[in-house]
Formats: sequence, structure tokens, C-alpha cells
Amino acid sequence: MIVCIVGPTGIGKSKLACDVALKVGGEIVNGDAFQIYKEMDIGTAKPSKEERQIVPHHLFDYVEPTYNFSSFDYQCSIRNKIDELEKKGVPIIVCGGTGMYLKAGFYDFDLRKEEVKYDMSKYDDYSNEELHNELKKVDEEEAKKIHMNNRKRVLRALQIFFTSGKKKSDIIEEQKHEPIYDVRFIGLTRDREELNQIINERVELMFEMGLLDEVKELMEKYPHNLRSFQAIGYKEIIEGLENHDSIENIKEKIKKNTRNYAKRQMTYFKHQMNVTWFNSSNEAYEYIIKLFNGEE
Repeated sequence: MIVCIVGPTGIGKSKLACDVALKVGGEIVNGDAFQIYKEMDIGTAKPSKEERQIVPHHLFDYVEPTYNFSSFDYQCSIRNKIDELEKKGVPIIVCGGTGMYLKAGFYDFDLRKEEVKYDMSKYDDYSNEELHNELKKVDEEEAKKIHMNNRKRVLRALQIFFTSGKKKSDIIEEQKHEPIYDVRFIGLTRDREELNQIINERVELMFEMGLLDEVKELMEKYPHNLRSFQAIGYKEIIEGLENHDSIENIKEKIKKNTRNYAKRQMTYFKHQMNVTWFNSSNEAYEYIIKLFNGEE
């Protein structure tokens, strides 16, 4: 059995995972899209190196910031890691808030065909409406789900059709949307007001810990348009510094975007996964220990 701890950013997932791992002799696997990257520590709230020495952690500091890590990369990486840890016979605790990655890793998604490269440059000059009409021609059902102004999703649906020969809607229909592992999803949550306060305080703490200097150092070393730099905190600081914005305005943008992201996370987990939710970390801890002991 695998326990996967989910929930919005800043809720205390990492501490809970570490406490559980210490109790049951388990190992922790990353389920966050940006903790994958090296050198991005403060802004991603990555477990400290000291914490990672106390309990074995996997898929943290996994790739360079220049690598365009995808859902398919994560799917392959976590499944390989799960196979490795199951052979060792250790309890596995996955911890993270990137629902799309966790769904790709644990559920019956076949992403291999999506990784085939297809030249989409011929659509560069298409308007959003023209592009959406192209999608209607090949996958009308998917076109109904995607707004024409969501250019990225429209392009992705077209790419899936051209690389796989199948409509995205048909591929989704073929999937059972069931986990391929014996995994239990445990979620931490708070009421909206409390969570917003946690997020605001967390952003302030990140700046006290040196987030601004961390981002400045990364900006000196790497191009500013990397996918890794789309992480909340990094993106706002990079744009803010380039536009000569004040630090206080940058902070407020980070807080606002983090609050909005937390809302989207909760929506995703509640609709996409069968999660057992807890308002208390202590109650979640006791429940997880019972799971590993076979008492639940």
C-alpha cells in the first residue's frame, strides 16, 4: 500500500509525511512539479537537506532548472521509484500538491504517444478562433470543453490527435480512471480564511529566508523563460525585477497567485481523486499510522 498526502500549498504536507515516515520506517517520494528542480529551494518550500538526511527522500533535486520536465517524465520516474521501493519492502509515502502529476503517476493514463514530437509551428500565425476551428474539425467533443482563448490547451489537444491518431476525447473515454496501485489519498485542508492567512505568512517567511536572493542568483545563471521559472514566486519576482516593480507589490502578487492556486488545487483533488480529508494534521497522522498497521 502507498499513502499519498495531498492538499493545498502551505498546509503542512511535508511535515506530516516526515512524521509518518519516521514512525513506520518509510521513505518519501516527491509529488510536486517544482520541487523536482535543483537550486529552487525556498520558493518551492522544499524539505531541507537536514530533513532529507533524517528520512530518505526521492525525486527532489532531481533535474536541472533548464530541463523541461513533463507529466510523462514524472509518470516514468515515480513508477520506477515505486517499483524500486516496493522491492525494498519499505512503506511508501508520496507527498505533493501537483494533482496532474499524481494522476499521471497513479492512474491508468498512457502518456507515451503524447511524447512523440510533432511540429506545431504551422499554427503560430493562426488566431485563437482559427485554431479552435481546426480542433473542431478533428475532435469536436474536446473543442466543446476548451474555450477558444485557451490556446495552450487547444494546441495540446491538436498535438495529441496528430501524434497518436486518436482524439483526446476518445483516449480519455478508453481510460477507466482508476489507480493502478493500492494507493490511499489523504488530504489536509483548512477553512478558506485560515488557509489564506497561512499562505500570506508563508510568503513573508520565504522572503525572510532569502527568496529574493535565490531568484536573483538563478536569473544570473539561466534564461528567464524556463518552464521551471513558471513556479509561483519565481515568476512574479522575475517579472517584477524586469519591470522595476516594488518588492511589496511583488509580494502581494505572489500571495494572490498562491491563494488562487490553492483554490484550484482543492477543486482538482475533490473532483479527480478519492481523498480522505482532515482538518487536523494530528488526526491525519493517527489515521495513516492505522492504515500502515492494517487497522483501517
